[in-house]
Amino acid sequence: MDTRSSGQDTRTPMPSEHGTVMAEFPSATEADVQSAITDALEAKQAWGEMSFHDRAAIFLRAADLVTGKYRYELMAATMLGQGKNVWQAEIDAAAELADFFRYNVSFAQEIYDKQPTVNSPSHHGRTDWRPLEGFVYSVSPFNFTAIGGNLVSAPALMGNVVVWKPAPMNVYPSYLVHQILLEAGLPEGVVQLVNGDAETITRTVLAHREFAALSFIGSSDVFRSICAQIGQGLGEKRYREFPRTVGETSGKNFHLLHPSADVQNAAKHSVRAGFEYAGQKCSALSRMYVPQSQASTFFSEMKKELARIEVGPPEVFSAFTGPVIDQKAFDRVSKAIDTSNEDDRLERIVGGTYDGSKGFFIDPTIYVSKVPDHPLFDTELFGPVLIAYVYPDAEFDRVLELIDKQGGGLALTGNIFSNDQRAIRKAEDRLRYAAGNFYINCKITAAVIGQQTFGGSRGSGTCDKAGSSGLMMRFTAPRTLKEEYNKLEEVLYPSNI
Repeated sequence: MDTRSSGQDTRTPMPSEHGTVMAEFPSATEADVQSAITDALEAKQAWGEMSFHDRAAIFLRAADLVTGKYRYELMAATMLGQGKNVWQAEIDAAAELADFFRYNVSFAQEIYDKQPTVNSPSHHGRTDWRPLEGFVYSVSPFNFTAIGGNLVSAPALMGNVVVWKPAPMNVYPSYLVHQILLEAGLPEGVVQLVNGDAETITRTVLAHREFAALSFIGSSDVFRSICAQIGQGLGEKRYREFPRTVGETSGKNFHLLHPSADVQNAAKHSVRAGFEYAGQKCSALSRMYVPQSQASTFFSEMKKELARIEVGPPEVFSAFTGPVIDQKAFDRVSKAIDTSNEDDRLERIVGGTYDGSKGFFIDPTIYVSKVPDHPLFDTELFGPVLIAYVYPDAEFDRVLELIDKQGGGLALTGNIFSNDQRAIRKAEDRLRYAAGNFYINCKITAAVIGQQTFGGSRGSGTCDKAGSSGLMMRFTAPRTLKEEYNKLEEVLYPSNI
């Protein structure tokens, strides 16, 4: 059985037109989840014993189906279900998803090729890159169709079986990805797609003795909660092995302008980083630090660029920014805007308005804080709202310390705009742990598979770096083998004789 769905129906609306149902699906019951785990484990031995080259061929065929036969269906599902414009949907559901499938094959090959190169005379060693002994639980977010494909393909390529729970707002694109994998030749049972109540599914998964790994992308608070449940299971000796936890979570990401920055370039990058996909990328810009000498020009450039931006539904190709994902997100961000509009510590530069009558639309919004320690510098909103602090030019060193301390304990993405190499080096060094992905004169929503790995630390995750062999390594249990060809002639050491 490939999908588990015998429970109560759940409906998810289109974010751009919330009166229209995008997807309707029955939620998996506890019995459905147990059955999914059982079927996955039954498929495990044959899948793990299949040669890597045969497993790889399945994902390479899937990549061609993504960029060919299913390209426009995937894009349409991502546009309507997740509110992405056509440009962002193409990047995500077609290009990035195919890239994950293809690059993960090459990353896995790197691992399998790692074998001992030095052996003593009459000795030989090798490494058996085993899959984990149990099953992997993959939890994917709403904002990227490609992420679900990666959370499945990374462990599966290494011979693991996967129980996959996508976010409710991403059910239909995830279903398409699953169907593509089956059409590409993935054996039945290897990936079990389960939809429904996250608490029920997670509780059932974490109660199982064969739970071997969590592969998660979502909020830091949810990841912490699941890790705490896993810790309790470890304390109870519930699991066969110590489960791996792999997580990429929240971000409170920053742009830093040095006085030497190209202000027009920085403004354009900041508009893209903060407002493409309504600020709902994990790496999206949400806080800015601007030198006093450049502030007036910078914000004028931002307003000029934002005046050209259209907010609208994804089927309107001229729309740059679409809706936030659902009512919960709309209420969270609009409440923060209402509060901020009345906050005398903040100056509204642009936006501060929204309209939820038809869809969950929030206008791009920028506030400048008159104080360096406003709570918005530490609060993740995951929407199209930026907060900026204007610092005296002579206090560049102090603002580096401020950036490192702020961000709510998160450390995903950040950058510096500067034409002063000494300032760039200083920022790189002082902000070494403030962002897992650090950019120079480039927006922070800029990671490209095969060029930049992606992942943060501190409260932003385990920094296992999607788009690398490092992530794939987390889903192996390597076995070391050593063979001797000579015979041991004597028990005693030479010093004993």
